[in-house]
Amino acid sequence: MPLLYSRKQEKKVKVIFNNGLLFVEKEDGKQQAFPLEWFPKLLNASEEEREDWVQTDKGIHFNKLDLDIEI
Repeated sequence: MPLLYSRKQEKKVKVIFNNGLLFVEKEDGKQQAFPLEWFPKLLNASEEEREDWVQTDKGIHFNKLDLDIEI
């Protein structure tokens, strides 16, 4: 019997900060906006801290801030 497997494709998103908002744009072009007031760590974070993120199964993880946001 042949062995079948599928490789999970990596999802790609764009993360943009603008006018007190966090914008998350998915690969299909859909965009979500979150007020930074909801995430005080991000609101007060440096640009370097905001740029250090990875996509997870449920959303985005900001490494230096130890913060997860579900999308």
